[in-house]
Amino acid sequence: MSVKISNKIQFEKADIYLIGLLIIAILGFWPSYFSKFFDGTADFTQYIHAHATVMMLWVAFLILQPLLIRQKKLAVHRILGKISYVLFPLVIIAGALLAHHRAEFETNLARGLFIPFKDIVVLLVAYGIAIYHRKNIAIHARAMIATAIPFLEPALVRFLNWSLPDAFPLRPYLWTVIIMDLILIGLIIRERKEKKGRWVFPLILGLYFVIQFILFFGVDIPGWRPLAEWFAALPLT
Repeated sequence: MSVKISNKIQFEKADIYLIGLLIIAILGFWPSYFSKFFDGTADFTQYIHAHATVMMLWVAFLILQPLLIRQKKLAVHRILGKISYVLFPLVIIAGALLAHHRAEFETNLARGLFIPFKDIVVLLVAYGIAIYHRKNIAIHARAMIATAIPFLEPALVRFLNWSLPDAFPLRPYLWTVIIMDLILIGLIIRERKEKKGRWVFPLILGLYFVIQFILFFGVDIPGWRPLAEWFAALPLT
């Protein structure tokens, strides 16, 4: 059994590209997180540690799954797939708890909570598609890859923030948006002739277009502000 959809996109080699995501995550969070363990200043809360741990575990999971398929270790692949039923909820819970913990420090609560929760929404949509279509390799593989996109944004924006010179044109977040959109557009163009599952990446790109429109133009989502205030007031952290 192989996850090779066609000669256009070889999903069984996705681990090679996902290792790049892991490297970007380490580089992006190096100054503010990982380096602190070496200079003795890692005084982070348990919410930050929990979020960082499950985030790295999920990226490792995404790297291992296509690697196992390429090595034809399908039994182990299926076992890890079932483990994701526990790991993925932990990813969502850790992200929500960290957002709640940081809510009291937000000057604009509605916008501050929208940023982490838009990632949660994308993750839920992508993983939901992957699980619902778990027996359809064409859709399942694309949707699982799509769950990596929300992890790319915070890592890449931090990496660009400290690596780009101050005089560099455009803000790091805008460059991050451009890069993420170009990656998705590139995937869509590359698999434009595929007959199955090619709607997954356009759907994710459409979600990001909506999210980016809301952020860049400051769109006030009806009901979101009171919902954000309600969430922040919950006794969670």
